[in-house]
Amino acid sequence: MKIIIIGLGNFGRSLALNLTDNGHEVFGVDHKMEKVDLLKDRIANVVCMDANNELAYKVLPIQQANLGIVAIGENEGASIVTTAILKKYKNLRIVSRSLSKIHDTILEAMGINDVIHPEQDAAFRLTKQISFNYALDYFRVDNKHSIAEVFSPYSFSEKSVKSLQLTQKYSVSLITVIREIKNSISFNEKSKKKVIGLVTGDTILQKGDILTLFGSNKSIMNFLKDQLTNND
Repeated sequence: MKIIIIGLGNFGRSLALNLTDNGHEVFGVDHKMEKVDLLKDRIANVVCMDANNELAYKVLPIQQANLGIVAIGENEGASIVTTAILKKYKNLRIVSRSLSKIHDTILEAMGINDVIHPEQDAAFRLTKQISFNYALDYFRVDNKHSIAEVFSPYSFSEKSVKSLQLTQKYSVSLITVIREIKNSISFNEKSKKKVIGLVTGDTILQKGDILTLFGSNKSIMNFLKDQLTNND
């Protein structure tokens, strides 16, 4: 995918590097030369220009790009103007960083559906890491629901999913199971973790399984607390 990122501060720079590492062709834009210099040898291309100058966009492959990300984090007005300019390119999907609730309202009025809040999202993730202290990982679905990966309790080993009554007891749903698959041919090769697919009521859980659960944040935290208490 060909992606244009405008604004190469800490967030935009990290995004550019991560997307490049994932195989995307990234074009970075910033009006400060020192930020451009930091990325000139690390992403596909980087340009020093004023993103509020519509004529300057002629130097960008914007007609061929798939995605435009407005990552400006210092100037709300500049971010809005940049988004408005990108909006003229009908081929481009736009993701815009919001800096305030008013900014949210303006972007919504402009018809921008993909709005990001890096600081809020980072704070949310840290909160969940603290709250979901014994979860391996989680994905936020909305403000009240998450998908979390947790170690299967020892008491679940060799039991069927149906017998555990996860929905009835904990108000969580088991989406899938990640299981360690040992190589029976080579003793030297390390075992690998694989998703076993959709679970049924007859699926038997094994020691070392990782459960992928969906539920409200409160339900998942209650499940974790209950398992922690039972294992003490």
